Amino acid sequence: MKKILVKTKIQKLTACLLLAGMAFTAVSSVFASPEQDRKSIIEYFETRFVGIPLSEYANGVYAYDTVGRESWEAIEEFPPYEIAIEKGQTMWETPFANGKTYKDCFPDGPAFADQYPRWDKKQAKVVTLPLAINQCREANGEKPLKYKKGSINDILAYIAYESRGKKTHVVIPEGEPGALAAYEDGKKFFFTRRGQLNFSCATCHIQNAGNRIRSDNLSPALGHTTHFPVYRSKWGAVGTLHRRFTGCNKQVRAKPFKAQGEEYRNLEYFLTYLSNGLELNGPGSRK
Repeated sequence: MKKILVKTKIQKLTACLLLAGMAFTAVSSVFASPEQDRKSIIEYFETRFVGIPLSEYANGVYAYDTVGRESWEAIEEFPPYEIAIEKGQTMWETPFANGKTYKDCFPDGPAFADQYPRWDKKQAKVVTLPLAINQCREANGEKPLKYKKGSINDILAYIAYESRGKKTHVVIPEGEPGALAAYEDGKKFFFTRRGQLNFSCATCHIQNAGNRIRSDNLSPALGHTTHFPVYRSKWGAVGTLHRRFTGCNKQVRAKPFKAQGEEYRNLEYFLTYLSNGLELNGPGSRK
């Protein structure tokens, strides 16, 4: 390996971070088990952002963006997603045309967001909460909701709000090779470069987490899924996690995948597993 020449402290730090990111990618992608992945990413961020408690990563980028955090906390005093929560509660309590409600599908609800995404043995695929909601609706003769915008975010916001304080708990069942394969597919998606910019998810959210692109401070992969659905100022509305995945793919000039398609569901499975143990605090607000 050729010697890396660094002339300044900034150049040296940048080189170290890039090498650390590449090392994490290589180890995670080839050798690690899911639990080793989770522990590795925790160690990586603990080393990179010294002194930040693990629990803080439930707040995403505001774990280390102290300036942005002040604005975020001010917004949270009068959260822009309150209307979505209220609409979602109405949806939860309003019977379907057949007289049943969401509770007939989700008897543990509405505080059950910690149970998703999950591997469904019968369906042989990862089932996310939005997918489960639409399966419930269709089983009761109702039309499915759109997966990125609209009413899906209201019911998700209400369930997320009721689930606050519960901890992320994704299970990859032993003896279920399909579940592990889905996790590995999600991990491969996360580390694969794509688009005209040749970026992977890891490029921004591991190697460059904490750095800025224009006015945005890049968020850490750890804690990415704890606060969805989110109200984004850019959207002027509450949106789903898969809407955000779509936006990320577009930003690197790659063709996005279908919301709730296998690619994004497996990516969500992988990302959410990495955040096991972190508290759910959705719905959230972001720039």
